[in-house]
Amino acid sequence: MIKTVVYHGENLLGEVELYFENNNNNNLELMKGLKISHYSQSSERCTPLSVLHTTSSGGVCFKMMESSSNNKSLYYHHQQPQESQLFALHSTCLRDNKTAVVPSGEQEIHLVAMRSRRTDGVSPPCFWGFSVMPGLYESCLGMLNLRCLGIVFDLDETLIVANTLRSFEDRIEGLQRKNKC
Repeated sequence: MIKTVVYHGENLLGEVELYFENNNNNNLELMKGLKISHYSQSSERCTPLSVLHTTSSGGVCFKMMESSSNNKSLYYHHQQPQESQLFALHSTCLRDNKTAVVPSGEQEIHLVAMRSRRTDGVSPPCFWGFSVMPGLYESCLGMLNLRCLGIVFDLDETLIVANTLRSFEDRIEGLQRKNKC
């Protein structure tokens, strides 16, 4: 676990704790802080979590929670968690089905707001971080939102044909007309 800070642009949102998956904590850049540059577009069909599980090659890179030193006064004295700027970021991402995007060298890190399993409503904001190539998430999300599918053809002359219910009905009607003649 390492402690670092999160910024949205130049605005400091708070101190967080990063828990790396598979002991993969070799990204020294993250220790200097996470600088959110923008939000992703809204996902209309799939949750950001499902899109990123599919598109990221390494799965979850890290889990991020508000530092316990920040949230003790907010969450354990039964005050409203809206006082935390990280809570506002978390709420925005959940409400709008978006991710917070952090440029990181040749990759971009998408912070996905996770819902708490706790039922008492006092858990600190939690995010999962996924590393993907820049633009990959937006591209996939664009196709999903438009109900499109990108196809890659193999060079061994394999051809894939897609049919809809309407195209099947048209073919059935055509075959029935042929059989009547």
